[in-house]
Amino acid sequence: MIKITFPDGSQREYAKGTTAYQVAESISPRLAADSLAASVNGATVDMSRAIDEDAEIKFFKWDDAEGKHAFWHTSSHLLAEALESLYPGIKFGIGPAIENGFYYDVDSPVPITEADLPAIEKKMQELARGKERLVRSEVSKEEALKTFTEKNDQYKVELIRDLEDGTISFYTNGSFTDLCRGPHIPDTGFIKALKLTSVAGAYWRGNEKNKMLTRIYGISFPKKSMLDEYLAMIEEAKKRDHRKLGKDLELFMFSQRVGQGLPMWLPKGAELRDRLERFLRKIQKDYGYQQVITPHIGNKDLYVTSGHYAKYGKDSFQPIHTPFEGEEYLLKPMNCPHHCEIYRSKPRSYKDLPVRLAEFGTVYRYEQSGELHGLTRVRSFTQDDAHMFVRPDQLLEEFEKVIDIVLYIFRTLKFDNYTAQISLRDPNNKEKYIGSDENWEKAEAAIIKAAADKGLKTVVETGEAAFYGPKLDFMVKDALGRSWQLGTIQVDYNLPERFDLTYKGADDKQHRPIMIHRAPFGSMERFVAVLLEHTAGKFPLWLTPDQAVILPISEKFNDYAAEVARELERRDVRVQIDERNEKIGRKIRDNELKRIPFLLIVGEKEEAERKVSVRVQGEGDKGSMGIAEFADYLSSLVKAETEADKAE
Repeated sequence: MIKITFPDGSQREYAKGTTAYQVAESISPRLAADSLAASVNGATVDMSRAIDEDAEIKFFKWDDAEGKHAFWHTSSHLLAEALESLYPGIKFGIGPAIENGFYYDVDSPVPITEADLPAIEKKMQELARGKERLVRSEVSKEEALKTFTEKNDQYKVELIRDLEDGTISFYTNGSFTDLCRGPHIPDTGFIKALKLTSVAGAYWRGNEKNKMLTRIYGISFPKKSMLDEYLAMIEEAKKRDHRKLGKDLELFMFSQRVGQGLPMWLPKGAELRDRLERFLRKIQKDYGYQQVITPHIGNKDLYVTSGHYAKYGKDSFQPIHTPFEGEEYLLKPMNCPHHCEIYRSKPRSYKDLPVRLAEFGTVYRYEQSGELHGLTRVRSFTQDDAHMFVRPDQLLEEFEKVIDIVLYIFRTLKFDNYTAQISLRDPNNKEKYIGSDENWEKAEAAIIKAAADKGLKTVVETGEAAFYGPKLDFMVKDALGRSWQLGTIQVDYNLPERFDLTYKGADDKQHRPIMIHRAPFGSMERFVAVLLEHTAGKFPLWLTPDQAVILPISEKFNDYAAEVARELERRDVRVQIDERNEKIGRKIRDNELKRIPFLLIVGEKEEAERKVSVRVQGEGDKGSMGIAEFADYLSSLVKAETEADKAE
């Protein structure tokens, strides 16, 4: 007999070899029917997997991330089975579950296009109705190589060659057998609704030197209503796509002549970005940060010292060679080495700490062209970077101050749904990390306490720490429920060691400071992209590039419109004039689409009374106001947006 322990701590005994499904069924037939996978001693496995030893068990349903992963992984196998049926001779790369859905990379004898997806979907639905079981078999490396060599599937053969004998398994559903570790849901009948969403190109194993394969994306659900909701959300996401909104609102652009992944900020976008930077600079000044500016390049030795060359060397741009033989520079992939050099530019005392250095520093990393995506994945981006150099006794307080800054930003910009992820080191694999046990324990305790003190909703991920220290990442959900990482705080014992950073303590001895990395926005590019999609381009009033547009009902009133604009600008209202020779209805419609918060209509009556007729974006008429009255009204709204959310 074996002893099974459940999440509530209760225990039951079962015969050796009892499956996870049988354990679930013994508790409740409903639980067994709803469970898609199980955790056995921390490993996620199929419900059909036999349990041969004492174990802790947990069951995963659709609402669990592990349940969705197994569901979508199985869906990728269902896709592959359909493709093999429809396209004889097709060869398969990899087919994983992803954050939303699944994909499969294939090498097809005939091109597969978007037009082919409905037929493939139909075949998948037909196979799913057959309730095909996912059958696992463990095979030797020799047998695995033989199977896929005979099948003439060179991609699977290449994958198998990289695997260790004794660790290889196959899964079979219907007539299709795949190389796979699992886990999978019990059978394909669970898949009640599915949609193949797109076709793209993808280099085999992500290497541009390899063959371009066809990547087919899809999504699936246990209920049709879930698919309908998802498709409606996707349509809304298309409307909110920051690339489309960025073009429509004239915020940023890309140019092939300038280069892929190198964004250029247009006047309105530059104004938006500048306002975000000034917003953070003001906060940083209140918290004692000092602004610095560092070069966009650095000597190669700087990054060898920091360790970034080893990490980013092969993925970075090629070194810049100077006329001096052997001298090499790199576009900087990180700002922190430069800040370390600023810290060590003069002797520091324990009385000088914390030293807080902040910079909106632009960094450069080479991303493959297929990975580039609007502002969210670029080759040039600006980090709202800051590095604090602190004594061990200052670590907790400084961490809490950074959390205050992040939360203030989130509140002000209405990111209300977020989770803080605490990433700790793996206690069973300490050789992956640097620094003493004592320092790690202090740093981890400080992060955990700081998060608790601030009442953060947290998840703890053991083994996810950086090699130099633990970290706190903020995962934000946007208006569509999508998760984004915005904001990170990291503790670093590594760089102070590498750069030999010191301060003189009260004991007159040299001590090593602890370094905190912090970026509340993450990067200006990514943050603006997320903010665009979160707000659908309807920025907060304090942030939006144009707060109001003046619409003269005819050319006769252009002079009065200009007079109104001058007066409003004098009162710090950001305003433009639509002087086009168009009917007022057309002007209103066009400017509504530009998401400008206030439309100010001026005509004969308004000129005579020295007023403006006010329309609010999406709300309609608000009546007439004097110019000064409107400016004061707008100012009060801006104040309410920014002052109400000040950090406590």
